[in-house]
Amino acid sequence: MKRTIATAVLSALVLAGAMPASAQDGSLGGSFITPYPENDIYRVQVVGDWLAEGLLGGLTQAFATSPGGAQIFPKRYKLSGVMRDSSLNGVENDFANDPSHIAVVMLGVQDRYSLTAKRLSGGNESWRAEYGARVDQLMKTLKKGGRAVYWVGLPNMRRWQDNERAKLMNEIARERAYLNGVRYIDAYASFLDEAGGYSDYGPDVTGKVRRLRYRDGVHFTEPGYRKLAHYVERELKRDMAQARRERSVPLAGSAAEQALVNPDRARLKAEAARTQAGQKPKKSKGVSAPAADGARDLKADAGKVDIKVVGQGGAEQVLTVEIIRPAIPAAVVALMTRKQSAERAAQMGDILVDQIPGGLTVMSSIVPPRGAGSQRRLSPTQTPYYRVFERGERLPPKPGRADDFAWPRPQATAAIQPRTDPDMPPPPVQSP
Repeated sequence: MKRTIATAVLSALVLAGAMPASAQDGSLGGSFITPYPENDIYRVQVVGDWLAEGLLGGLTQAFATSPGGAQIFPKRYKLSGVMRDSSLNGVENDFANDPSHIAVVMLGVQDRYSLTAKRLSGGNESWRAEYGARVDQLMKTLKKGGRAVYWVGLPNMRRWQDNERAKLMNEIARERAYLNGVRYIDAYASFLDEAGGYSDYGPDVTGKVRRLRYRDGVHFTEPGYRKLAHYVERELKRDMAQARRERSVPLAGSAAEQALVNPDRARLKAEAARTQAGQKPKKSKGVSAPAADGARDLKADAGKVDIKVVGQGGAEQVLTVEIIRPAIPAAVVALMTRKQSAERAAQMGDILVDQIPGGLTVMSSIVPPRGAGSQRRLSPTQTPYYRVFERGERLPPKPGRADDFAWPRPQATAAIQPRTDPDMPPPPVQSP
């Protein structure tokens, strides 16, 4: 058992070491498609055999209703398979100057004829190695120039010989797609029936049960190709949306431009450099200078508060807690003590605190507007709803209300008070 686990771990490490950079980088995040296509339109080229021809029709129909910034080339790049000697000769030259950003590949129907019964049973490993090498060559050729490649696997088929051949070729293509950083779309599992087998009928993209496969048990009908294109469309639009989200790149400029945009960050960097050099940091004019209304900085101060607590054994103890008040800049003091006029102070509003890039804190005071002669309304953060459901505070109960748990109750206290008026008649005695 230990030897089996060690062998599995060693195989995983060897596979990770032999994995190319394109496959390893795919798990690090980032968009699979380039975020900046030419003219902001993604051009999609379909490559493959007869199945690819039907897939092209389905994709054209799918993106006609909701383009999503994609343009499907009207003609597929004809490629009958990878096992013929003349199949891959012109691919590299044709795609050297191809303007497409995305290549969708679906082939293998013709390649299944090169799999004889002997090879299918595993008697000839050379075919598997040759097929994997040719698939690997095609993927690398299409990926040149930053093109994103989507490889659509073969679907399940009616005849068991064809079905076994499709599963073997899908296994090889899935492995090579992972190693080359290519998206693999599983068409085999997408068309299985409820029992996991082959069926000519199934739900289309609208959920209606229709005939999806052609009578030969290999190709699709028009609704079947539309459903096949749906799985490819879903992956394409998902990756295109991710690529567009990555366009939000923070702008960077020269040191002079950054100092103009964010002067406080430049000042903090200069003070940090002087501190590392052993020099005393210079006082910032913007912070130490008094505000326009005469407010000045408040230095940090420490105070003490005595709190009575119950110690061990039930004895009462006094615990002293030290409260440190941080330094408050003059701008904050002026904001909190501002005046509307020389005789009237400003209303106290809601203080909103926010952090901006560069380690700066922004404080804003918002006062709800009120009309002339009307009573002042509570600020949004002082309303009972906000205090209870947002801050989690407990409102002080009103005397006599259901949430008033004060003891003794006011009614009970009044009932047990002794009578001080001698002329007051005694309370009536109730008969049992």
